[in-house]
Amino acid sequence: MIVICYLLTLYMFVVFARVVMSWFPLDPNSIWATIQDVLVTLTEPVLGPLRRVLPRPGGLPIDLSPLVVFFVIIVLRGILC
Repeated sequence: MIVICYLLTLYMFVVFARVVMSWFPLDPNSIWATIQDVLVTLTEPVLGPLRRVLPRPGGLPIDLSPLVVFFVIIVLRGILC
């Protein structure tokens, strides 16, 4: 059970890192772009389907899927850990 708690916490940090890195323009040939690609690969299977289901608030280009993932992880950690 403890391993699941650690994995949930780690995934929350991965999602957070992806969100923060999305705010900055990156040179496609930099190590940061490679790191961002890894983060996208790890998070897109969860964020992508949520993004398609969640409505855009007021038609604004705001992605709420990371917030939903954070909420779900916090609830799961509260139940399991």
